[in-house]
Amino acid sequence: MPKPLTVAVLAGAALLTRRALRRRVQASPLWPLPALDPPISGRPRTRALRLRVAARETVADGVVQLRLEGRDLPRWEPGAHIDLVLPSGLVRQYSLCGDPADTSSYTVATRLVGDGRGGSREVHEQVRVGAELEVRGPRNRFPLVDAPSYVFVAGGIGITPVLPMLRALPEGVNWRLLYAGRTRESMPFLTEVEELGAERVTVVAGLPDLDGQLADVPEGAVVYCCGPEGLMAAVAERFPDVRLERFAPRASLGGDAPFEVELRRSGRTLTVPADSTVLAAVRAELPDTVYSCEQGFCGTCRQRVVEGEVEHRDELLTDAERDDSMLICVSRSRGERIVLDM
Repeated sequence: MPKPLTVAVLAGAALLTRRALRRRVQASPLWPLPALDPPISGRPRTRALRLRVAARETVADGVVQLRLEGRDLPRWEPGAHIDLVLPSGLVRQYSLCGDPADTSSYTVATRLVGDGRGGSREVHEQVRVGAELEVRGPRNRFPLVDAPSYVFVAGGIGITPVLPMLRALPEGVNWRLLYAGRTRESMPFLTEVEELGAERVTVVAGLPDLDGQLADVPEGAVVYCCGPEGLMAAVAERFPDVRLERFAPRASLGGDAPFEVELRRSGRTLTVPADSTVLAAVRAELPDTVYSCEQGFCGTCRQRVVEGEVEHRDELLTDAERDDSMLICVSRSRGERIVLDM
């Protein structure tokens, strides 16, 4: 065989071998061990939209309402919320409080939280009419279900997911609302709420008397509650089947303990202190690990669980998804060790 042809054949074989090896390594960084399933972190659960802030209005003391305009927006049902990506990159969740039939805009309202983590302050101080914001969703973990009667309890800004429910209730259905706030001036949409009728609506400026005002809940009524954590805990104590809407991480079931996390793909084992999170421990070793809200709502930090039992504290994953994955920004291990596909 002529020498040039031999060289060409060998070069071609080497090129094919390199390409095949590259594909094999990409499929499994730990090759020649068996390939692992593709990681699931950072996968958006819904497509992102770019919406324009068409209107901005103060609707109560410390509460700003935004109307975000677009075209052919995904439809939503009462109780749904969106993820709002702020100019700084922070992601916050806000209940939709407009008209579900309107596919040209979404309406949200946010209360300024002075000692919060900065999201509400950014909305109040930096987001103006004309700004474009990224929006993800809508999603609904607080749906309005069919029931013979309803009891709604809202605290302050917690009225936002409840208001579209009240508008959507069938004619003739039995319902009532207890709406509480620090002061009447701090309660958004108060005028619209009171126009629903004094026979159905109780408005309280200050602490509500739950034992008195919720004493005669009808048999079979579905109870909904959204508001400060203290209010929701008090309602849940009286009505264990209450449907809650949270926008803060679920509270610990007890004193947290340290545990180990093995990162199977990376071959590393980390310790998660009692006062920290899996996400913080992982990012100390793998700083490019993607995350966003740090509150268990957006799903960006979701990771596949290979071994171990998880104490789920998120408000996003379905029961099926919790079988083999976790949101590492808030959830923890129930035991001394957990293994992640990272």
